[in-house]
Amino acid sequence: MSATHEVTNQVPPLVGHDPIADDVALSEACLRHADAAALASLGELGRLAGSEQAQEWGRLANENPPRLRTHDRYGHRIDEVEFHPAWHELMRTATEHGLAGAPWADQQAGDAHAHVRRAVGYLGWTQVEMGHGCPVTMTYAVVPALRRAPALAARYEPGLTARAYQFGLAEPTGKAGLVAGMGMTEKQGGSDVRANTTRAVARPDGSYRLTGHKWFTSAPMSDLFLVLAQLEEGVSCFLVPRVLPDGSRNVFHVQRLKDKLGDRSNASSEVEFDGTTGWLVGEPGRGVPAIIEMVNTTRLDCVLGSAATVRAALTQAVHHARHRSAFGALLVDQPLMRNVLADLAVESEAATALAIRLAAAVDAGESAFLRLAGAAAKFWVCKRTPGVVAEAMEVLGGNGYVEDSGLPRLYRQSPLNSIWEGSGNVIALDVLRAMGRSSDSLAAVTEEIELARGLDARFDAAVKRLSAELGDPEALPLRARRIAGLLALCLQGSLLLRFTPAPVADAFCASRLGGDWGAVLGTLPAGTDVAGIVARSSVEAV
Repeated sequence: MSATHEVTNQVPPLVGHDPIADDVALSEACLRHADAAALASLGELGRLAGSEQAQEWGRLANENPPRLRTHDRYGHRIDEVEFHPAWHELMRTATEHGLAGAPWADQQAGDAHAHVRRAVGYLGWTQVEMGHGCPVTMTYAVVPALRRAPALAARYEPGLTARAYQFGLAEPTGKAGLVAGMGMTEKQGGSDVRANTTRAVARPDGSYRLTGHKWFTSAPMSDLFLVLAQLEEGVSCFLVPRVLPDGSRNVFHVQRLKDKLGDRSNASSEVEFDGTTGWLVGEPGRGVPAIIEMVNTTRLDCVLGSAATVRAALTQAVHHARHRSAFGALLVDQPLMRNVLADLAVESEAATALAIRLAAAVDAGESAFLRLAGAAAKFWVCKRTPGVVAEAMEVLGGNGYVEDSGLPRLYRQSPLNSIWEGSGNVIALDVLRAMGRSSDSLAAVTEEIELARGLDARFDAAVKRLSAELGDPEALPLRARRIAGLLALCLQGSLLLRFTPAPVADAFCASRLGGDWGAVLGTLPAGTDVAGIVARSSVEAV
């Protein structure tokens, strides 16, 4: 067919950039909480994350979702999940670069910044594809929980903390590297895990026999799982391997894979236990505190993953605006578009700053701070993400609604972290629980917030409002979301006021804390240095 016209004004591909080193906010957070060596060590991962090859892995992994094979050709039950080769490349890259369980071993070996380094890498790498982040997260998070059972930890922790990816079911201690999953929720209970009916019965050899059904089991192809089951003492936590120490398959019947809105590359499943072998983790009847050890760590990755999603959407939007013209000028030079992009950039920077601060708390052993700040951040950052991605999609107009742009996949993914590991109400109430149970948590978070006291009148007023919100204990549950959100905003404000350029902090305080913020993004007040904020958030593709 002959050409009817010359095509112009098309945006070049967004490839050849580095989502870690080119992200000023992320790089500065790494230097703030770790050091230049930690940032430099992520150079190879960052360059790969911005490559055309990695973007193709992400596309292929989502367009070719996992498939369940319940039986082999002879009718034997195998319950295996097959993945596209691109998925394995994503998993291999994440594991070999220390984004799974490796930081726990690195920390024990003397690396004071192991968790910050890992968080920065996770935030940069998962912008390529978020679905494989689930098993990477589970493998990272299972280690501190498993340490409640020292014998089990000694047996399996070397594989969980290894920088090796070896797919396929085999006896765990014989594998170069292990992947972990989790099975908590059941049909009748959901977040109310105390309503679970899966039962565990002790065996003479010290193991337990589990019988029941799990409605959501993450990453069923994994080697090991933490699951909840009932003993006479109450809900208890158990380690369930797919392959038993004698090399035989454990009973782990994968009934089906979930057909989900997003997260298409990742397998989520329903699993039936029928005399399944497991080993107790922690004390009988203390399963919720045991598995919450894992959940609190996975919530960190909810924040990191949402910050990554926001940053990926922002990068797409700014790149498009810098190369697309309309009405006689580049989009990035038009005042209203600059307002939108700057508002997106402020949202991204605030999410990034808080996410990496949480990772620094893991390195520093600040468990009291992490308990409350992590819950508040999980509520707010994850809840904000869908609206941010939708706004970024609009920057591209109709092109952003087309699959080729990558933004529809980000949009479908964006609500997940707000639901996973406790949806909005559950997390908001957990914020209240963290405040009430331990004055140490509230004191630690208050101390962090107070570090910025006096730097901005709007911030100071917001801190006063937060204090007033806590004044009526009887009405707290009704206002739990308001409190959780305001707490997260005050934490973000404290970080931005202390560590970011004045235009970013001023825009944040004027909009998020000053009461002059519209119902939608792109309503920063007059006088905001929108051009400078947008320039700070730009990346260079080659």
